[in-house]
Amino acid sequence: MTAAPELLTVTETMARLKVGRTKVYDLIRTRRLPSLKVGGCRRIPDYAVRDFIQSQMELGEAA
Repeated sequence: MTAAPELLTVTETMARLKVGRTKVYDLIRTRRLPSLKVGGCRRIPDYAVRDFIQSQMELGEAA
């Protein structure tokens, strides 16, 4: 059995990505950062943040 992903708050995601709240919500709105609602609170799986960082690094290498 695999462990469930850790669910991060928007504030925790902001800290990991070193960006502001507006940017995190923009990434969610544009579906570049998957998220879910838990009881009205937005949560981002930790793997989604890692995947986003990896995809941005790959884009940087291609430039």
